[in-house]
Amino acid sequence: MKPLIRPLVLALFLASGAAFAQAPSTELVTPPAALHIEGIPPVTQALARRVAAYTEFRGHAFSDWHPTRAEMLVSHRDAGASTAQLFRLDTALGTLTPVTQGPEPAGGGSYEPKAGRFIVFSRASGGNEVTQIYRQGFDGGAAVQLTPTDERHALNGWRKPQGEIVYGSVPIDRTAQGGTRAKVMTTFWAVNPEAKDPVVERRKLVELEGGGWFGGDISDDGKRMTLTRYISVNESQLWLMDLDGPNAGKPVQLLPQPGSSEAKAVYFGGSFSKDGRSLFVSTDKFGEFRELALFDLKTQSLKRLTSHIAWDISGGSMSADGKTMALQANVDGRDEIRFLNTKTWKEVPVPKTVAAGSVGTTAFHPKLPLMAYSVNSAQGPSQIHVLNAKGENAQWTKAVVPAGLDPSTYRDHEIVRWKSFDGLSISGLLSRPPASFTGKRPVLISIHGGPEAQATVGFMGRWQYFIQELGIAVIQPNVRGSTGFGKTFVTLDNGFKREDSVKDIGALLDWIKTQPDLDADRVIVAGGSYGGYMSLAVATHYSDRIAGAIDIVGISHFVTFLNNTESYRRDLRRVEYGDERDPAMREFQERISPLTNASKIKKPLFVIQGKNDPRVPYTEAEQIVAKVRELGTPVWYLRAENEGHGFARKENNDYQQLAMILFMQQTILK
Repeated sequence: MKPLIRPLVLALFLASGAAFAQAPSTELVTPPAALHIEGIPPVTQALARRVAAYTEFRGHAFSDWHPTRAEMLVSHRDAGASTAQLFRLDTALGTLTPVTQGPEPAGGGSYEPKAGRFIVFSRASGGNEVTQIYRQGFDGGAAVQLTPTDERHALNGWRKPQGEIVYGSVPIDRTAQGGTRAKVMTTFWAVNPEAKDPVVERRKLVELEGGGWFGGDISDDGKRMTLTRYISVNESQLWLMDLDGPNAGKPVQLLPQPGSSEAKAVYFGGSFSKDGRSLFVSTDKFGEFRELALFDLKTQSLKRLTSHIAWDISGGSMSADGKTMALQANVDGRDEIRFLNTKTWKEVPVPKTVAAGSVGTTAFHPKLPLMAYSVNSAQGPSQIHVLNAKGENAQWTKAVVPAGLDPSTYRDHEIVRWKSFDGLSISGLLSRPPASFTGKRPVLISIHGGPEAQATVGFMGRWQYFIQELGIAVIQPNVRGSTGFGKTFVTLDNGFKREDSVKDIGALLDWIKTQPDLDADRVIVAGGSYGGYMSLAVATHYSDRIAGAIDIVGISHFVTFLNNTESYRRDLRRVEYGDERDPAMREFQERISPLTNASKIKKPLFVIQGKNDPRVPYTEAEQIVAKVRELGTPVWYLRAENEGHGFARKENNDYQQLAMILFMQQTILK
């Protein structure tokens, strides 16, 4: 989602809120009905028209291959649509055939694995993340819900010979007495998606304590399934469970081996080899980064396969003949394709025909010698390509580029580095405005969520308007606690070290001051989720050094957040943020929370929230808005009644962007 026009005259954007308020009502944008607005000036139609093209870049995401022919399932937002849906595509640059429809976005879809007669896909409502699984045919009929509405579900895959899907479920708090649960169980189920009553006919496979269990791969014979027990970003376990026979429903821990005294490590993946005798695993057991390893189910030995790649292996796919494995290596925030010969486990050259950019997905066809992969860059949104066995590349989708915009002229991200308070090197991605903008440029610091995540190379989408038309430089820092820089780095903000990551932004403000083309007196911070907390924290620590802060679905108080987040998430978040039941930790969380320090927020604040957010409840936004406003600091508040952890509907996103532009006009574009 990105756009580009030649820079417009800045004066067009510098109108005050009072000027907007005086415009005739026919010249003002009518906000979507689901939006609750406080303190935000009216938006003019003139501004909306100038921004409109930047909201219309549309890319494509790969979802699944048809089991027998060269056809794929693609996720895409069609022209005039509010949300992304699933489409069929059977030829390069062909016509997309709609499969799903409706006001809610469709999640990942999967073809029925024998003949591709229908798909199953996931969908939630209003951003509540109470995901349901559906069956959808190709005759244009309505989707059939396969799961009960009072649980949250995740599709794991198919038992292909048996014609069943396997999915996991956890209960949600709205069905609990008192609205919360002291104990959460994860249950795995199997069901024929064509069953007359799939909720009644589903079969329980196993019930496991905790909300951190995730289904992995299912063997080709449908008799075994891998499971991951996620404890933290630095610790997880790999399990194996029989789905048939006398040991069905009795998971066995594989890695780390029970009783082992080895240091904490992660074990992800657990994909079966072609012969079913081994599992492919992504692990950081051997060093700082996640590498691919092969676990022999008989000998229980773990063989390293990619020790020569000094970066995280973030994904992979095996060819239909089992001779080639495609990997994604996260190299300094840019995913690269690597190919391995599975006989020698040596790398083989990547064909020069592979499209340039950061790779998002690799997926070999289950029968044909084809590999789909998605790629995006600073110059365009995600597109799907297909590589054949001869190394010939075909582009299967083409980005929708609005008239008048030329994203090929957008500058690449620059990787910049600075020293933090303790000498630790911190990096980030800098997107500079066109050279036609002279003088020191205002800065938007955009902080990613997670915090176990990473700002990576890719298309900036609608934010290109800020860069191309307003001349704002955007910096995306990867503060301590980010992934992609080794397992030690990701722990450096845990527990009592929480505010060390905030100091990394303080050091970034110092670095900005040394740059001849950046204006340290015109800086705002913005971020979503954990990035929203970071924006609030920066506003309390460095209020005299920023012009404003934008908090999107952010945590304002750690104790209230942990008390009110969905129960299936609570223990997982305690590992990162600390356990509020411990008196010392609770005192620390109380002391550092932005709500406690609201009196230190002296610059304008813009808070954006979805009412149905199950991760960071909307009450986190309401309490910081009320407190900061009570203390006399200007606060804008935008809440969507039909959204959750961020806005998924285009009309809401559009209004959010327009409001952000107004906020920038009143803070860093004066």
